[in-house]
Amino acid sequence: MLATVDVEMRISCITVQQNHKPMIDNNRWLLPEGIEELLPPQAEHLERLRRQLLGLFHSWGYELVITPLVEYVGSLLIGRGDDLDLQTYKLTDQLNGRLMGVRADITPQVARIDAHHLKREVPTRLCYVGAVLHTRPEGFSATREPIQVGAELYGYPGIEGDVEVLHLMVETLITTGVENIHIDLGHVGILRGLATEAGLNGEQEAALFEAVQRKAKPDMMVLLAESGLGDKWCSLFMALVDLYGDETVLTEAQSVLRDAGSQVQGALEELRKVAAEARRRLPLTPLHYDLAELRGYQYKTGIVFAAFVPGHGQELARGGRYDEVGRVYGRARPATGFSTDLKTLIRVSAEEPYETHAILAPYQTDSALQAKIEQLRKAGERVISYLPGQRGDEREQGCDRKIVLREGEWEVVRLEAPNDMR
Repeated sequence: MLATVDVEMRISCITVQQNHKPMIDNNRWLLPEGIEELLPPQAEHLERLRRQLLGLFHSWGYELVITPLVEYVGSLLIGRGDDLDLQTYKLTDQLNGRLMGVRADITPQVARIDAHHLKREVPTRLCYVGAVLHTRPEGFSATREPIQVGAELYGYPGIEGDVEVLHLMVETLITTGVENIHIDLGHVGILRGLATEAGLNGEQEAALFEAVQRKAKPDMMVLLAESGLGDKWCSLFMALVDLYGDETVLTEAQSVLRDAGSQVQGALEELRKVAAEARRRLPLTPLHYDLAELRGYQYKTGIVFAAFVPGHGQELARGGRYDEVGRVYGRARPATGFSTDLKTLIRVSAEEPYETHAILAPYQTDSALQAKIEQLRKAGERVISYLPGQRGDEREQGCDRKIVLREGEWEVVRLEAPNDMR
């Protein structure tokens, strides 16, 4: 009896394993959430835009750098606070046991190149394009594997540098086919100046920043009451949340914050100068102002800006001044820059994916035909060989033309019918 039960149980286990095996095999194509593949023609579209952007950056004098995909956490996370730490995948180096991280942001790496490797005295313009990996989707990207594109200007402290980078950010979006762009401008020095003048400690400032960023007035009132600040400071902090809109905001801010100290007044004056220069250089781009716009507050030191388009809630690109990042690498040069995600830009772009066209060549060993194919490829044409015995017609391979032999000469002709060649 026991033997019979044992046999039945073994048969049952084998049956369960067999029933589950197809399910495992059928799910092998699944990718982790937030990780995706790009198929033709999307991949070619992305690559074409990548090359166009590198050409744009080159024409503005920005030099390309390529940074490592992984490096030691101790240098990868410097200068960016806890947010970047939470976004970084970590692993152990099998060669020495040290903790490594997969880059979640290329900007600190580029700052290290300027400070530690190049060590130039003149203003330095650097650009980059590369994949980064996030533990969760965040900001302008709905993916955990953005293609980060950006440009950084080091060694120039004036507002002209901020405006140049802002202008280049707008040109980047236009190049990728994004329309109806508007820019939000702010300055982290306003909140930071108020916090310093009011005597807030680091913990109080961090909590207040988080509430201001959410425009959460009830939370702000609780925090301000707990800090024991007087009515003057409470009213100044609360005013920041409502100071957003068109350029009349700058006039209103000058009035509302007139009792603030020199640090706040200096930040407001800098914001006004950037706004005036940006209006001159980008007359067709709407500018909005938000004094509670504090993206990158932990490491930004001055002007901050972000690009938006109607119908897309998250910003498409962001940037600003971050003069202190290079200090940990031995050289705190003035710095300003921007970054965006190329995958996101393609999703919101009005530009259609690039249609690839190709020429089908018959499979022959004729030397004249091979010379013709080589000539066409060198001219930038895409030539596909029709392999002996292959299935499918030329149009399924994206061909709109073919090479034919006419009166002893190989010529390119346009296809007129789906099954024009066999």
